[in-house]
Amino acid sequence: MKPLEAIVGKPADAGNGEFNCLAMSVAWVGLGSNLESPSDQVTTAIDALDRSPGVRVLAMSSLYRTVPIGGPPDQPMFCNACAALATSLGARALLDLMHAIEAEHGRVRDVRWGARTLDLDLLAYDDLRCRDPALQLPHPRAFERAFVLVPLAEIAPALTLGSAGRVADLARVIDAQGVERWDKK
Repeated sequence: MKPLEAIVGKPADAGNGEFNCLAMSVAWVGLGSNLESPSDQVTTAIDALDRSPGVRVLAMSSLYRTVPIGGPPDQPMFCNACAALATSLGARALLDLMHAIEAEHGRVRDVRWGARTLDLDLLAYDDLRCRDPALQLPHPRAFERAFVLVPLAEIAPALTLGSAGRVADLARVIDAQGVERWDKK
């Protein structure tokens, strides 16, 4: 997927022929839920992102049923997906929007890697590299998680996750046991 450099909007004034142009970035987001109808949580979060000012969903992967990694034992299975977004928001503003959407879905952050109604992770934002404690890009553990790499490879196989390499190459060699299409029983 090639980064989207600009999106031309509707004429600002139909009489003068001017167009609104916004510089856009491409962001890749991981979505997950294992509480309260997980597949519904993921799909409504995608809709919320798409309705947000300055954000447009470009692509969404299939939904995947995945085994919980880390956290307390005996958690329900997760529903995971990835999406590509065109956005005029900066990386930090997009992360803040994602946290607000998580809160609207009842996300509680009391147990690390515990069960949750919604988890939105900013995986990559253009080719930005960031090591701020509040925002690390690309996501520092994305390259070692099959529940991220398998859906991300559907929509962004050529995406590079920093020094870890291309998504397609990483997905090809990771152990994807415990990751299956959501619609499979």
